[in-house]
Amino acid sequence: MFPRGHLVRCLAFDPKGMYLGIGFTNGYVYILDSLTLDNEVPEPFRYSRDAVTHCTFSLDSQWMATADADYCVTLFKREAADSEYPWSYLGKHRAHYKPIRGLSFGLKLDTTAPRLISVGEDRSLVEYDLINSDTDDLKLVSCERIEQSAIPQCIAWHPPITKEQFFLLANDQFKFKLYNTTTKMCRQTLLGPTYGTPLQKIEVLPTADEMEEKRYLAYITTDKVGLHIMPLDGNPHNSIARIAHPSGVTNMVCSHDGKHVFTAGGSDASVSMWDVAIEVIEAGSQLGGEGLIPFYGLLEGGREGELFKELENYFYYAQIRSQGVDTMAIREVSTQIPLSEIPFVMRAMGHYPSEQEIEDMINEIKFSRYVDTGEYVSHIDLGTFIKLYVNHRPAFGLSATKLYEAFEVLGLDEYMGAPAVDRGELLDILQTKGEHMTEAEVAEYITTLLGLNPEGGSSEIGSYDAAGAAELLEEALPEQVTADMFTSEVLGFGGPVEVSVGSASTMFE
Repeated sequence: MFPRGHLVRCLAFDPKGMYLGIGFTNGYVYILDSLTLDNEVPEPFRYSRDAVTHCTFSLDSQWMATADADYCVTLFKREAADSEYPWSYLGKHRAHYKPIRGLSFGLKLDTTAPRLISVGEDRSLVEYDLINSDTDDLKLVSCERIEQSAIPQCIAWHPPITKEQFFLLANDQFKFKLYNTTTKMCRQTLLGPTYGTPLQKIEVLPTADEMEEKRYLAYITTDKVGLHIMPLDGNPHNSIARIAHPSGVTNMVCSHDGKHVFTAGGSDASVSMWDVAIEVIEAGSQLGGEGLIPFYGLLEGGREGELFKELENYFYYAQIRSQGVDTMAIREVSTQIPLSEIPFVMRAMGHYPSEQEIEDMINEIKFSRYVDTGEYVSHIDLGTFIKLYVNHRPAFGLSATKLYEAFEVLGLDEYMGAPAVDRGELLDILQTKGEHMTEAEVAEYITTLLGLNPEGGSSEIGSYDAAGAAELLEEALPEQVTADMFTSEVLGFGGPVEVSVGSASTMFE
């Protein structure tokens, strides 16, 4: 029914079931009557220079948006009933500089006005201004960088089961993230399903009563389809998955009643229909235990293991730290520590968050009860900390491969058969790239790691004298710093780890 060369890339029904939007690999967009499949517009829209990858309608069926492989979002508007054509082109905007991974309509808080957002591999969350945009002039409301190192994979609107309105995002580090729809602040980070590959698409199952019925999240990975219980909390027993297509899953959609999920394969050229068995995932969740039991299982050795005992020791030592290590006053022993101690306990447990990640952790606890009580939380107990730790730490631990790859990127010279970074260049990168550090901070952190300062550095003794640090660094660090040297002598990682990258191979001691 389509001209030659028109290969379908994506399609979507509008929520009322009246229209079918179709995007093609050549950039054309069709809007068809869902029953007759007649084109609603005499000439198909052609405003994309590359394949149309996403197509979606607003909840009131008054808007349709598409995203294409040229990183552009195009908006179409439904016209009045007496208009010559029911749909018209409004505008497009190239707000991303890497592939767009998600495009979704939602509602403004406490209103029925539609909102349109997109998220891309450039780690940007973009909101478009539907009200003030004119023909050929699609305006933006905001463009926020929402990730530091992870790459967003997909996005959806969190269902109204909480007092706060959220965007729900899944990234390539196997994490869910909840962002406040107004402030765009990251409000919670949660461990997602870890079934081989990151989630590629997520969709909240529809239900008859959004406020009263329990909600579930359907998702796909590269080859699996799964279901997750909401609200999300990082409990691995609240998720199940099944292999959907041997050659990979390309797309997924839920039925209007939430009882079925449909998946499309790749080279197998097949579509599968899945029944949603709520009782199965609920049974698995119950068998996994209640309260903190599922989270103890995520700690190496469980509740009786060495890691948990270490955590207890660090937790109680943090109480002593917060009251002053050298104080002679009577100490107050409780089951909580100040939020300011979170980063120190995290690092003691082997998780080394960035400053942005630390801020997200503290904000997650600080604002956890604000919507309900209007008050900030200033302390955290051990159970809440365990959940925070297992949700924020890397899903599969630290990777020596990543460090070696970084030296391959940064290293300009081959030193003893391995990439190496010049000492001066390394110190300059630490001060000017990413989260900037001052010269004094670089000096303190590296000399402390090398054992040239009192254990704990300024976080323990309260001050640091940077005098002579430059000379110490010159003596301690070689002119050419390799990944082996940095791993074993600076970071102090023990145990041999063989890493192969491409044709290169090295051994971490």
